[in-house]
Amino acid sequence: MSTLRKIRHTLSKTPARVPLVWIRHRGFRPADVFVGSYPRSGSTWLRFMLLEILAGQTSGFANTNEMLPDVGKHDAGASVLPGNGRLIKTHERFRPEYKRAVYLVRDPRDVALSEFAYQKALGYAKDDFDEYVQRFLQSGVNPFGSWIEHANSWINAAESGRSEILHVKFEELKRKPQPELERIVDFFGMPEVKHRIGPAIENNSLARMKEKEKATPQRASAKGRFIRSGSAGGWRSSFTEHQCQLVQQYSGALLARLGYSEIQSLEGQLV
Repeated sequence: MSTLRKIRHTLSKTPARVPLVWIRHRGFRPADVFVGSYPRSGSTWLRFMLLEILAGQTSGFANTNEMLPDVGKHDAGASVLPGNGRLIKTHERFRPEYKRAVYLVRDPRDVALSEFAYQKALGYAKDDFDEYVQRFLQSGVNPFGSWIEHANSWINAAESGRSEILHVKFEELKRKPQPELERIVDFFGMPEVKHRIGPAIENNSLARMKEKEKATPQRASAKGRFIRSGSAGGWRSSFTEHQCQLVQQYSGALLARLGYSEIQSLEGQLV
């Protein structure tokens, strides 16, 4: 990893980032909708499918990032929503500028595994996984704060009515993509594009997504994969009992609030 990248990664987790975030959150339109998520929660897969559904064109890394851009790059985003609205990706904690949003949430144990592998490939993660899980839950491992702070900010905003937020679970999107995507399209007020949902699902299977990464390698591709297994519950074959207990200690109540009704140990007992 280059010295410049190390410096940028370090600064991104300090207050020096605050003015940059403020600058990025300008120039929104009333009809814009956001796709919010913590990193490694499945937003790339969701956006690939949504581009095909909303715009009717085959998705890849280049056109998805251009047409459904990150916050801060939204000036050039495509008007794919009613009222000239854009679909804008954000990994930030909830902000008052996010008037309408889809919030994609994933089991934090799977998120932690995926983020750890991603940061290892980039040379960011130096600690062992026990230490990493604790930082992931308490202080955070990236510029977006801890997973708990992030999820609470979005759920609190939704429950308080400060924003119109559609809550989508990655596991449900994976288990039954057709009805979940129909729910999202209805939220956008675009029932006329539902006929594109089936082909979009087929064209963005795990195998197809890996083919797209091979055709357009991403920053982590040289030392690993940006598109990993996309599993739901993969943590069960990797987490130790101690790591399960850490998740229960710090986030048990929040997971129940998000609809993850039980946190189980590796032996199937509640912890």
